[in-house]
Amino acid sequence: MDLTLIGARLASSFVAPLVKRLFRAEGPGAGMVDKPVRIGLLISFAGEKRTLTDRDFRAISEQLVERAAYAIGARERLPEYELRAVENALVYSLRSLGELDMDDVQAVSLGHRGFTQMLRTHAKHSTVGLSSDAIEFYDRVLETAALHILNFFTQRSTFVARTLVEQSKQMQELLNRIDAAVARTPSPADSGFERRYASYIAQAHNELTIFGLDLTDAPERWPMDAAYLSLDAAVSDTHVEHLLPADRILDRHARVLLRGVAGSGKTTLAQWLAVTAARPGMDERLLYLHGLVPFVLPLRTLTRRNSSLPSPEQFLTSIGCPVASAQPDGWIDRVLTSGRGLLLIDGIDEVPEVERGSVRQWLRNLLHAFPANHWLITSRPSAVRHDWLSAEDFVEFDLAPMSRNDVTSFVKRWHHAAGVGDSYARSLLKTLWSKQDLGRLAINPLMCGLICALHRDRRGYLPEGRKELYDAALSMMLSRRDRERGVQSSDDFRMSEASQVQIIQKIAYWMIRNGRSEMAKSDAVDLLRRALPAMPKIAEQGSVEKIYPYLIVRSGLLREPSNETIDFVHRTFQDYLGARAAVEALDFDYIVANAHLDQWEDVVRMAVAHARPNERFRLLSALLERGDQSGDERGKLYLLAAACLEHATELDPQVHREVQKRAEQLIPPQSLSEARELSEVGPVVLELLSGPGGMSSEEQLFVVSTATRIATDGAIPLLAQYRDSDDLDIRSLLVNSWNRFDPGRYFEEVLAHVDERGLFFPVSTIGELCVLAEHGGRARVDITGAIPLELFREECNPARLTHLRISIEMSCTWEWLRYFHRLERVIFAAGSTVDVSTFPKMASLREMEVQNNTEILGAEKLVGYVKITRNHG
Repeated sequence: MDLTLIGARLASSFVAPLVKRLFRAEGPGAGMVDKPVRIGLLISFAGEKRTLTDRDFRAISEQLVERAAYAIGARERLPEYELRAVENALVYSLRSLGELDMDDVQAVSLGHRGFTQMLRTHAKHSTVGLSSDAIEFYDRVLETAALHILNFFTQRSTFVARTLVEQSKQMQELLNRIDAAVARTPSPADSGFERRYASYIAQAHNELTIFGLDLTDAPERWPMDAAYLSLDAAVSDTHVEHLLPADRILDRHARVLLRGVAGSGKTTLAQWLAVTAARPGMDERLLYLHGLVPFVLPLRTLTRRNSSLPSPEQFLTSIGCPVASAQPDGWIDRVLTSGRGLLLIDGIDEVPEVERGSVRQWLRNLLHAFPANHWLITSRPSAVRHDWLSAEDFVEFDLAPMSRNDVTSFVKRWHHAAGVGDSYARSLLKTLWSKQDLGRLAINPLMCGLICALHRDRRGYLPEGRKELYDAALSMMLSRRDRERGVQSSDDFRMSEASQVQIIQKIAYWMIRNGRSEMAKSDAVDLLRRALPAMPKIAEQGSVEKIYPYLIVRSGLLREPSNETIDFVHRTFQDYLGARAAVEALDFDYIVANAHLDQWEDVVRMAVAHARPNERFRLLSALLERGDQSGDERGKLYLLAAACLEHATELDPQVHREVQKRAEQLIPPQSLSEARELSEVGPVVLELLSGPGGMSSEEQLFVVSTATRIATDGAIPLLAQYRDSDDLDIRSLLVNSWNRFDPGRYFEEVLAHVDERGLFFPVSTIGELCVLAEHGGRARVDITGAIPLELFREECNPARLTHLRISIEMSCTWEWLRYFHRLERVIFAAGSTVDVSTFPKMASLREMEVQNNTEILGAEKLVGYVKITRNHG
């Protein structure tokens, strides 16, 4: 369904009674009619049996136009004489109903778009002299009226509905969707402010800072359309990881708690949803956002300085929205009461743990007062337990790591935005796929962006580990940034890289110790003032008032979200530098004492990376000892210790063995959530996982889930041990994880041996398609990426293909399917509209499946033996 259709915003309860008056009432015995009825015999405003006068007929058109003009604010754009002209055009168009040479079944077979075009054609001169805005308005009202006319036909007892049951269902579903959209229409009194607020949201959240793009002449910010990468999410509490686009989860579930590691794209997703909802035009895939009013509420800002959480009327003020003072009295209450709110509450993990109870109570109060809205709440994985909001009907999702295809797309788009040649992108991708440890780091947008920037900055040379990457990134941002941009002059204030790090890490550690992701500017200035006596070379160059703006403007690490606060450009840098400060202060006991807190997880890992060998021994030994003595936190502390091994370049062998010994107690994982947590430890876990012997089918599934999420080629030999499994869930997980690995090797060692019964093999790249062809193709294929159709036809084996699923939007005609002479079933797993009018007549084709909310065009042209079914999942 497109936006022109719902543009008139006329609800069924208003339009249906008016349309009904255009046609004669059914008389006695009407139900005995078993043939279609000519439309000209049904109208009430012409012929010998007319029951509607010309005046009444014109009044119907006037009411339709008047209500539509009021609903969408057309009076603000069209003068009165043009509105009257639109009324006349609608009168002429509806009068042409009596001239149509067709019956009611033929009209319904056309579909609402085809029928609207028929009415336009029979009254083609009705819009002569109208402006383009008036014609657009006329089109919207006519198309809405046409849809209701067809729906009226299908509801008459004389309608031969048995031949067009599917079209009748679609018509009603379409009307229901329109009515849902109409319910989201703001009142005229609020529409002016809502347009202003939407414009602000669309601009304020439409840019992202991409690390490394501000080194030379490249833009410092990336437009959202270029930066946004649609990632996948998986329901947290299911045994099998069923992925779906993260920006569609609110279409399926109105209340979502989304978990993701640092840098995984949680905040970016919230921004994308806000911008999409605020824009006048919209991707049809995200039509569910139409009419919703977005509220982006970062909890780090709402809980600043221990302030109380805001009531709805304080939302805009609390986040510093510049149009807050102009909102009409009671506006937010009207929005939320009508269920038009899109509440994007970002960063549960950035609230101190002791305050999360009050945050949950605040959320519950809002949910109870305004239950019918859309809610997305984000958090790092371990910040809150898995049933934290289950009582409030929240569904929990986890952001999936970037696949190889995602990484490829991100790298290419990054280099295009940075104005760097394709050769750099190709070189980097080759490096990522050849160096597994480096490739594993590039599984989220933050790390991938850092790697792109460093690769360009160092002309192809890249450090290996996470700590080395951060060290190089800090050097790039702190010292080389100004030199490359030519910012610093000879007499300017100077601060070495080491001095900047010393000061900024103090700020980072203050935030970590106080459980904050923001710091009051006054506190930061005071901290600097106390630090200067120990840094005489900096102090002699100027006062704190000169040093503070230098750090904000030049470092690239700090920013001012408001005039009164500062924060880090990303929480990852705060944790990294805070860990460094903690190690330098020898605060090992304090680190271990807080290791069970989610806000300290990355701090502990980076502390191990910063520490010297004897300090690592002390840290990890204390961590294991605390785990041994702990109850509820034991597993978490053991996992954290195991995750630290990745960062321990030199470690006492005995401690290493003790850490592995504790980790073995957590294997095999007993749930999908445990599998995800275990995968975060990294490749070291692969040494502890084993083949399927002696495990239940569920435990085998969780082991496979762990290994596929680690997604290095080192996992392939382990996964190959599960390739002969009869379990459908395990086989499905193996197949759907293909795009996380080298396609050739993974297919050769794993998928070539998997029983293909009931499985769709996804192909998202030309490389995967060619690998599939090399192995003879498969009976069931799922198109999950943009592949040239000619190439698909050439490479896909027609002798094997019987089931084809299309999981992406495809704007094409379908004659090419004729080549696959054994094709029995086609499944459209994406798209709000599918035009099947060009489907070839194929003796093999028996069934077509679409999503429940997909509109089908041209179904009347399908051969009669093709069954159309709908997926309600």
